[in-house]
Amino acid sequence: MDCTTDLSSVVNNLPSNPRILVLGDLMLDRYTTGIAERVSQEAPVLVLSSKSVEHRLGGAASVANMVAALGADVVAAGVVGDDAVGEQLKRSLQDASVSTEFVVTDSERQTTLKERFVGRNGSGLPSQILRVDTESKHDLNESIERRLVELVTSSIDDFDAVLISDYAKGVCTRRLLNRVISVANEAAVPTLVDPGRDRDFSIYRNVSLIKPNRIESSLAIGKPIRTHDEAINGGAELCNRFDIDAAIITLDSDGMCLVTHNGEGQIFSTTARSVYDITGAGDMVLSVLGLCLAGGVQIENAIQIANVAAGLEIDRAGVAVLNRSEIANGCEQSAGKARKAITLQQAADCAEEFRRKGKTIAFTNGCFDLLHVGHVTYLEEAASLADVLIVGVNSDSSVRQLKGPERPVIHEHDRLAMLSALSCVDHVILFSSETPCDIIRAVRPDVLVKGGTYTTDQVVGHEIVEAYGGKVCVTNVVDGVSTTRIVDSLTNRTTLRKAG
Repeated sequence: MDCTTDLSSVVNNLPSNPRILVLGDLMLDRYTTGIAERVSQEAPVLVLSSKSVEHRLGGAASVANMVAALGADVVAAGVVGDDAVGEQLKRSLQDASVSTEFVVTDSERQTTLKERFVGRNGSGLPSQILRVDTESKHDLNESIERRLVELVTSSIDDFDAVLISDYAKGVCTRRLLNRVISVANEAAVPTLVDPGRDRDFSIYRNVSLIKPNRIESSLAIGKPIRTHDEAINGGAELCNRFDIDAAIITLDSDGMCLVTHNGEGQIFSTTARSVYDITGAGDMVLSVLGLCLAGGVQIENAIQIANVAAGLEIDRAGVAVLNRSEIANGCEQSAGKARKAITLQQAADCAEEFRRKGKTIAFTNGCFDLLHVGHVTYLEEAASLADVLIVGVNSDSSVRQLKGPERPVIHEHDRLAMLSALSCVDHVILFSSETPCDIIRAVRPDVLVKGGTYTTDQVVGHEIVEAYGGKVCVTNVVDGVSTTRIVDSLTNRTTLRKAG
């Protein structure tokens, strides 16, 4: 039985035209594509025979384009130069149904242009051979800054969300962001920031949500972020240090980490992709998060939807826009693969729903490294003790603490997948704490089950369950079968082969 949120329905039921402001560094990408089959006689350089020129929206303009494609009423706010590139950028925004009423022209700046030259040699795949950037990176002058502040803050309460896309090109000044964030907070309008690299995160103080990647987060806190635990701790430090309600740290192929202001953290895994082009994935995450929060979606559901959208973006070459139907379908497919894996809050909600329907709940926990017949036998017995079986699974970091640096053998997401494949298991929850007591308190199982030679008073969490009248049960073990014995056997065989 599955009681997790139907994310596809959440997407389909979002408000039809939320009004969203996208503020930040507006850019234009120009792609000149052609044939590069010879070297110039003038110098040892390739000659590109141009066949096509294409303009695409970049930076904050790309975010505005993506949000508009998702059905939002979007206004872009930023600065362009008094030049042909700036005019082209505004036309491209308008063609994407994005309002440019808050786009200010500054004759002292150049519009940011990233020009890429892409060549194909014979029947080979096209390859970028040169990129030329034209841009102004200094902060806005006071008059332009003042004008932009007035435009944005005068009508900020007309918006359902404000997205700030900072590429460190001078538009997102401290004074501008301080004023916009302050006015938005007063109007109870959520603000979401995708920060620039090497930026002082104090300029984002008091935002509703910040979405840095692993590198940006590491630079901001001055500590490396390599593991899930380090990501959760880093997110908590960002929230505490800069008075931020929530931080979402994107961890590339490791998924995303959500940490709220109270220090609670969760990891949301991503699905492995055969095609891996990360271009535009970060902008897509910000766009979908903004759309969801503007529509009143809970942050835990919003991040899962954004995760799915990022995966769809990665599947496509270059920067692509998605519509709601594509994301809803992606959510439906994702749910079919991993609907048994749930978060702590979802587990509590599920347990409440099960109890309303008169179902009894059994809970057990373990590492489940190298899933074997002993595990399966014990889980089947646990499932027979109640209507529903929920299983807590130790994260990789907690397994290392319990079993040593050489364990686990199987990655946590693979262990979750294998347990989810068992028909006797209804839901699985990953946890990193020393004990599963937080899960036990949230779920309040009718039966707490542990496999082994323990007595009931040795089972972790027994006092919690017994206090509200639940039962503790210790199941039998399959003699001669354990993960440690299997690992030792494999190690001994490897040693013997090497010796031979």
